[in-house]
Amino acid sequence: SVLTMLYEAYSECNRLDDARVKEDFNELYQLMNGMELRDMDKIIYPVCKLCRDHERSGFTEGVKIGISLQHELM
Repeated sequence: SVLTMLYEAYSECNRLDDARVKEDFNELYQLMNGMELRDMDKIIYPVCKLCRDHERSGFTEGVKIGISLQHELM
């Protein structure tokens, strides 16, 4: 869909590789210190998927609201 293409373009231009994200991941890894890598992955993968899906949903809804606002103003 067009919304998917817009989101993919947006996410390419707005990578989550910034210092804040790295700092938050470091905190998460510190909390899991001592766990086996396999157990850490059982936590990290669903958390990352949840964040990605939440961001995509927020972006999509934001575009829809913007389109609705444009229609109301015209």
